[in-house]
Amino acid sequence: MVVTLKAGSRPPWVGLGAAVWVQIAAGNGYTFPLYSSALKSVLGLSQEQLTMLGVANDFGENVGIIPGIACNKFPPWAILLVAVCLSFLGYGVLWLAVSETVHYMPYWVLFLALCVATHSSAWLGTAVLVTNMRNFPVSRGTVAGILKGYVGLSAAVLTEVYTMVLDGSASKLLLFLALGIPVICLAMMYFVRACTPASEEDSSERVHFLFIQAASLLLAVYLLTTTILTDTLSLSAYIKYIFVAIMVVLLMFPLAIPLKMTLFPANRRKKDQSTGSSGNLIAGEDSNKADPLLTPSSSAAYLGSFMETDDASDVDTLLAVGEGAVKEKRRPRRGEDFKFREAVIKADFWLLWLVYFLGVGSGVTVLNNLAQIGVSLLGLNDATVLLSLFSFCNFLGRLGAGAVSEYFVRSKAIPRTAWMTVAQVLMVITFLLYASALNGTLYAATALLGICFGFQFAIMIPTASELFGLRHFGVIFNFMQLGNPIGALLFSGLLAGQVYDSEAAKQGGSSCAGPDCYRLTFLVLAGACGLGALLSIILTIRIRPVYQMLYAGGSFRLPQSSGH
Repeated sequence: MVVTLKAGSRPPWVGLGAAVWVQIAAGNGYTFPLYSSALKSVLGLSQEQLTMLGVANDFGENVGIIPGIACNKFPPWAILLVAVCLSFLGYGVLWLAVSETVHYMPYWVLFLALCVATHSSAWLGTAVLVTNMRNFPVSRGTVAGILKGYVGLSAAVLTEVYTMVLDGSASKLLLFLALGIPVICLAMMYFVRACTPASEEDSSERVHFLFIQAASLLLAVYLLTTTILTDTLSLSAYIKYIFVAIMVVLLMFPLAIPLKMTLFPANRRKKDQSTGSSGNLIAGEDSNKADPLLTPSSSAAYLGSFMETDDASDVDTLLAVGEGAVKEKRRPRRGEDFKFREAVIKADFWLLWLVYFLGVGSGVTVLNNLAQIGVSLLGLNDATVLLSLFSFCNFLGRLGAGAVSEYFVRSKAIPRTAWMTVAQVLMVITFLLYASALNGTLYAATALLGICFGFQFAIMIPTASELFGLRHFGVIFNFMQLGNPIGALLFSGLLAGQVYDSEAAKQGGSSCAGPDCYRLTFLVLAGACGLGALLSIILTIRIRPVYQMLYAGGSFRLPQSSGH
């Protein structure tokens, strides 16, 4: 299936503004701590059973191989439509259980419903991330940081709705997710579309990205401030509704860019002329200054035919070889477009996967158990402030990783994975802080972990696209994301839950109090991140020549095609 690309400089920014709302919906998996206590109390679950539901939450959210394949065969609106069905069905079943509309819901039904509900996140994230990475191919790190940043903020946005509009009711939250996510997707699916990408960097594009980054930072500060105010002060319902209305306005700020382009079209005339409407990328006007060996790759030249099947392209290539039109294609080099089966046999692929698995798997273990960690260490009965703090810092990590790595990769050609090394070293320190259970360290450790956790996402995504190309990015990126649920299964399901229940049994009850509830878990996680930092150093050394090639001269340069 071939998709016609939308021409012009405005449509990509409309799509990016719409993607912000979709990414807020895609963060629905982060709301698990808000209703996990209700699941445990209403259904009489043990901590180990609840932890396994957290694993189901992570598997549903991150197993995205099918949407990764589908994004190469179907338009974004079709991918979003699948997410609508999944969220409505999954969260609808969970609402029936928590609201006790249906009594005695079997545990396996809850497990399956949670997988289905959060699997909508995989379809939502894949649709907007792959589409926007292709629409802005020369600004991958920045785009990944912005979009993943808004996913990180989604927990705080949904927590704001949960506390200020839904009165802290878990059943109302689940009903909101069952109905609200479909409404958002149906409203935005028309605007998320493949567009003709720019062939070179533009100064106005940098200003636009800075505006969106500033808008997202303003939103993050606002969310953290209002959450703290709501927790510490007794506010009227009227004031809370005003807070939520302002939040909605802040979420609409990215749409100011296409609005400006509409009101002042003269500012984009030159860009439209250089972009054209053919859907094919061309070499920049400054091509005489570039190395002639660095010609546009299929990451760019095939942006107009991402929806073509691999079988069709292989047949065309064989026919062309037989006619003598082209030479037989060679295996791609790092930086060119890889098919999934070609990427999966590369050592760099598995090094990146392991580093991501160790960093994200350990971080999501704390996120899934954040409510219980707060209870055991400080006796907190309400995890909303902790969750909002984690969400805010998670956002800072994602946005900061995109901006910082983009700056250093362009100025020094330093591989993005160097920042994964820094993040995982800091995570070792963070887990040791958790294990020490010193007074006043819980909030500091949660904030630091949120930043480092966010770094993993915003670094892995552009790194995977730079090493293995954009054409099959959807499948490759979603396979990388399997590190999240597998880490949750090993570290959260099989380790944290059992350690917690063992310590609770020693105390003679089903609940555990004190630092021993998670101390062993934190020490194991610290060791895992130490190993991740070591592997990240090895990966950074291996891929340094690739980044020196891609960013020679201080800007992204598309490598030579491999014939894919």
